[in-house]
Amino acid sequence: MAEEQHLIFDEEQPERYVYDMDETKHEVALSTKDLQVFYGDKLALQDADLKFERYKITSLIGASGSGKSTFLRSLNRMNDSVATVNGNIMYRGLDINSQDIDVYEMRKHIGMVFQRPNPFAKSISDNITFALKQHGMRDKQQLDEIVETSLRQAALWDEVKDDLGKSALSLSGGQQQRLVIARAIAMNPDILLMDEPSSALDPISSAKIEDTLMQLKEKYTIIIVTHNMQQAARISDYTAFFNSGKLVEYDLTRKIFTRPKVQLTIDYVNGNFG
Repeated sequence: MAEEQHLIFDEEQPERYVYDMDETKHEVALSTKDLQVFYGDKLALQDADLKFERYKITSLIGASGSGKSTFLRSLNRMNDSVATVNGNIMYRGLDINSQDIDVYEMRKHIGMVFQRPNPFAKSISDNITFALKQHGMRDKQQLDEIVETSLRQAALWDEVKDDLGKSALSLSGGQQQRLVIARAIAMNPDILLMDEPSSALDPISSAKIEDTLMQLKEKYTIIIVTHNMQQAARISDYTAFFNSGKLVEYDLTRKIFTRPKVQLTIDYVNGNFG
């Protein structure tokens, strides 16, 4: 097997800096170059060259079918079984789009949360520890500490700390989504990918998810697909606008929503689209 199967990332030499839109230097957590995605013969995504700053939230916006979710799912190889993905996805000095990469090992570093909450039909605690036990962790004290830490980071601990043996399916939708976030961060990832994580939730639960993400970016790089432009404006540092399978514009969020450079972006953020 190729050496990359061990997924040994050079923590000391990440893709260190990118000159971003405000002409200052920032550390890059993940980048894509010449990314193309085909569903069969159909080209669904192209021209998606992006660099994501570490410990920031980047929102991907655009109409349905614009390519934003296709792009997001490519970042940890979720499209492998349904699409052909060409180009480079660079993380810690490795092209994780390479066939030599151990995809399951990579996903420990780049976790994902989906649109609808998908807790396991297990207890709250077992949802957090299941994958850890599958990877050989058996120390009960260590597992208990991870359960508490993960639930605290997902802003759920105070609501469930006395019911950890309760079925996760008995939680509300918003609580289930925060549990799924806790389950993802229990693996101690570097990057969290989120595909419209609050679109199926009520406004109060959505606000709690947003508050949680704002706290999580202190420790994680977050890339989120959202159809809610107000949400993107509230929580993200950067915003990328996709249209018809292409990246149209990528900039600091405040610039995208106040002075975009491309007419398509102007039309979209002003609601004059389609």
